[in-house]
Amino acid sequence: MFPYIPNTKQDEAKMLEVLGIDSVDRLFDDIPEQVKLKRRLNLCAPLSEAEVSKHIRGLADKNTSTNALICFLGAGAYDHAIPSVIHHLVSRSEFNTAYTPYQPEISQGTLQAIFEYQTMIANVTGMEVSNASMYDGASATAEAAMLAMANQKGDTLLISETVHPEVREVVKTYMRFNHVNVIEIPSVNGVTDIEQLKNVISKETVGVIVQSPNFFGNIEDYTEAVEVTHENKALFIMNVDPIAMGILKTPGEYGADLAVGEGQVLGNGLNYGGPYLGFMAASTKQMRKLPGRIVGQTLDLDGKRAFTLTLQAREQHIRREKATSNICSNQALNALCATIYLSALGKEGLKEVATQCVKKAHYAQRKLIETGKFRAVYDAPFFKEFVLETDMKIELLNEKLAEKGFLGGFDLGKAYPTNQNRVLFCVTEKRTKEEIDALVEAMEAITW
Repeated sequence: MFPYIPNTKQDEAKMLEVLGIDSVDRLFDDIPEQVKLKRRLNLCAPLSEAEVSKHIRGLADKNTSTNALICFLGAGAYDHAIPSVIHHLVSRSEFNTAYTPYQPEISQGTLQAIFEYQTMIANVTGMEVSNASMYDGASATAEAAMLAMANQKGDTLLISETVHPEVREVVKTYMRFNHVNVIEIPSVNGVTDIEQLKNVISKETVGVIVQSPNFFGNIEDYTEAVEVTHENKALFIMNVDPIAMGILKTPGEYGADLAVGEGQVLGNGLNYGGPYLGFMAASTKQMRKLPGRIVGQTLDLDGKRAFTLTLQAREQHIRREKATSNICSNQALNALCATIYLSALGKEGLKEVATQCVKKAHYAQRKLIETGKFRAVYDAPFFKEFVLETDMKIELLNEKLAEKGFLGGFDLGKAYPTNQNRVLFCVTEKRTKEEIDALVEAMEAITW
């Protein structure tokens, strides 16, 4: 009657007596009879622990992972190398105990880890301050849009078509229920149409959202976009790949107001889609409006270095109904992975990873085009992803590649109807020359 709770019949009878009812069913009297299931769940007979483990392993074995296939798929989740030190450190008991630092005086280890994380995110993005506890890159972008909406005059948000399609959908969902009109700025030759941005932007625009590198992998120059955004008193929001920031111009260097993105690439595994890690960094002007929390550094009564929750713009805390957001779930474990990753690599290491991504991606693009089965689509510079066009249906192509041990690229036609027979390949630093050559060899063997 009480699943997974080891109550005896005597325990059950005593609880019912205290409640003044004669059966467990009486606890559900408020539920209308017509919506009750009125039968047992369609589950097998009870199993032992060993039997359950065997069954679950059998289900898990039906999945195919990057341990079995060589991955050339990106589109928002990336197969980067993860230093082994991350697993060893995040598994320590000090980081397993404190869920979230509601009582900062007893969570100094957790607070210090978050403080270091914030510092590194600020350094990577070139911004002045970073918060903690964003769910993922998509919702972090939407939270940035909400900040712009709450603090700027106007009712319109502009977002480039070159931003990840799923990010755009999340932003639209958030904005729809906040009565903000979202206008997509079209792309031309794989980059944001700056002339169209100039035509659409107005004093009613609260923010402009772009992505660097963009969803097609292309690198855009946002200098002009920043200028026109600020001329109209709107916030310029950049969704960035933190790995790419090792060699590309940062949001801080562009003069962006907010930098957001997906932190999965920073030492977090693919994990079949999550949990992931969103990040947000800003100029000090936006600091007190940031959602989530900010950990600060101070001195205790003995003059020793200590950490505390400095700012918390959450509705449960002092701001209440005036809060920018009600985001509250703690992503500290994922943030810890990112912190250890950045600590292990350092500034030069991050630059090296980014450089290898660029070199290997360009090598792969060139070799695939040389097969005669692909054509380049854009001539813009790209980071670790690139778009190729072919005469074969991408779905069929990826099926054939899977048979040969490869996880193929993303079918762009699924997100952009005008991009049929175009595939988005991804090459990270983890891919070797031998693996790239093997992919090319497999392509040459596939009959069109």
